[in-house]
Amino acid sequence: MTPKQKSGRYDRVYEQIKELMAKTDDPTARMATICAVLHNKFSYFFWTGFYILRSGELTVGPYQGSVACLVLKKNTGVCWAGINQKKTIVVADVHEFPGHIACDSRSESEIVVPLFDKSGNIIGVLDVDSDKKNSFDEVDGVGLERILGLVFG
Repeated sequence: MTPKQKSGRYDRVYEQIKELMAKTDDPTARMATICAVLHNKFSYFFWTGFYILRSGELTVGPYQGSVACLVLKKNTGVCWAGINQKKTIVVADVHEFPGHIACDSRSESEIVVPLFDKSGNIIGVLDVDSDKKNSFDEVDGVGLERILGLVFG
């Protein structure tokens, strides 16, 4: 898929999710719906889910895919990098990322996008894994950041 095609798909998916979000204000329901739509619209999304920051821990939230790690070791791995740096992290090869947490050994690449509440506080991340290397790029980052704006929007 070319960057232009991928960007177009994100635009269409954004509109679909935006329509679905009108049915509820509940953030958990919105996160679950976002996971379901993304996981089924992008063939390279192997695991799609949220980790929520609770009492200083990153705990799994709504997700699609194989069984997840329930709590991620503090300040370790890609999800914590997204929390600590408050920015989207793209990892072309998870085996080269220091401290990568392998919840599923089939994971090869990953993107983590911070989730901010209405006040701008980071409350978690969207974590997407692929079973192929180099699956994610800036187009994914921009598209996913836009979609996450719908959780509390």
